[in-house]
Amino acid sequence: MNFVVMGVSGCGKSTVGEQLAPKLNLPFHDGDDFHSQANIDKMAHGTPLTDDDRREWLETLAAKLGEWEKEGGAILACSALKEKYRDTLQSKSQEPLHWVFLDGPKELLLERMGNRKGHYMHSNMLDSQLATLEKPAYALQLSIEYTPEELVDQIVAALAKDPAVGTKH
Repeated sequence: MNFVVMGVSGCGKSTVGEQLAPKLNLPFHDGDDFHSQANIDKMAHGTPLTDDDRREWLETLAAKLGEWEKEGGAILACSALKEKYRDTLQSKSQEPLHWVFLDGPKELLLERMGNRKGHYMHSNMLDSQLATLEKPAYALQLSIEYTPEELVDQIVAALAKDPAVGTKH
């Protein structure tokens, strides 16, 4: 069973994914770790990625999700901003991915991004991510106004209630 914790930069997807992994006994992977150096450099200079920039990265993540599914599943933190990106991520998996969408107010996102140290994604790029974001109606949507621990508890509770929660039907 694969999970994608998604949302714009600063929503806490990596933190939530890291904390969710031991609760579900699954490995955690951060999608940012799979970006090419060219993509990292581009973002570090404040230039948003294009669909062409993201294509190879998304295809790599889709292949990894297919591998992780065969190994019992994993949790991936990935922005997955557009539906076509999510389709690519799903493309190499046999079972539906579980989507957890972390959403919240721009002011809180900016505050969190401003508090991060050493991350290549600058807060001035948040507007481009928010403009690109296509919110998935099928995802388990949670508010980032909760703590990461509370969000993890909400995910675990939702799964206990409905094991297919967050899948695209």
